[in-house]
Amino acid sequence: MTAALLYPFILVAGALQAIGNAMNAQLRGRMVNPWLAATVSFLPIVFVFTTLFFTMPTPLPSLDSLSKMPWYAPLGGLAGAVAVFGGLAFIDKVGAGPFNGLTLTANILTSLAMDALGLFGLQAAGFKPMPWLGGLLMAVGVIFIARSGGRSDGGEGHGEGHGEGHGMSGKLLYPFILVAGALMAIGVVWNAQLRGALENPWLAATVSFVPVVFVFALMFLLRPSPLPTRDDIAGVRWWMPLAGITGAVAVFAGLLFVDKVGAGAFNGLLITANLLTSVALDHFGWFGMKQVKAGPPRLIGAAVMVAGIVLISLF
Repeated sequence: MTAALLYPFILVAGALQAIGNAMNAQLRGRMVNPWLAATVSFLPIVFVFTTLFFTMPTPLPSLDSLSKMPWYAPLGGLAGAVAVFGGLAFIDKVGAGPFNGLTLTANILTSLAMDALGLFGLQAAGFKPMPWLGGLLMAVGVIFIARSGGRSDGGEGHGEGHGEGHGMSGKLLYPFILVAGALMAIGVVWNAQLRGALENPWLAATVSFVPVVFVFALMFLLRPSPLPTRDDIAGVRWWMPLAGITGAVAVFAGLLFVDKVGAGAFNGLLITANLLTSVALDHFGWFGMKQVKAGPPRLIGAAVMVAGIVLISLF
């Protein structure tokens, strides 16, 4: 019963993950420079987790646990940040539904491969046909959603600009988005190993995100142009810089709750909430997204993806 009480929080975390991608796209539009936008998005995360660590500094890791930590464990946040940067740069070009559908499918297929092969310290579970069938269904669902990505029902303000944003040029970004989704899954495993080594979840979250801010800030210093104008800055809504924090809720939920509810149930709930929220964002045009009505192809794609997630979670 205790685990079931966590389900609403996990569903909210999945919805916030999808909303964070849309918020990041709007932040990117106002900041102009994607490296600056990424730095602004991640800085509040580091501030929040650092403050929480200083407020609750125990437990602390032992020298023995630190010595056993894999070298790649602190890079989990950086691996996951690739998907966040993809959201900053590409979600307005391909749409929230296709973007999140592609990242989630790559995420779950990579997770299945890591479980089957025992990669990155995971216990090898071998090949299980039902979860892989679920992964195939998710891929089919993405095809339905992506094929509807370039069409709108002709609402005001969504004419030619929308077609340009979601046209063939957007589909050329699909391989990068798939890689970002795979890295997201790998980042979760690395973060779990970091959490085990550092023991304190606030310290683990801080260590995970500090390299992300460092890399994005360095890239901004190396490529400082273009810069936002005064009008761009004036157009920043209060919620835009909070995009990173909304996405970080899902990362922290994984740190805390995966071992309590199980990886299958956790990922199933998280991805389902993410997917349905993404389709809703496109359908209603929330957070400045270009409106793409959830017609039959999108609804069928979402239903097929949910069926795939159920197979993965149950088996």
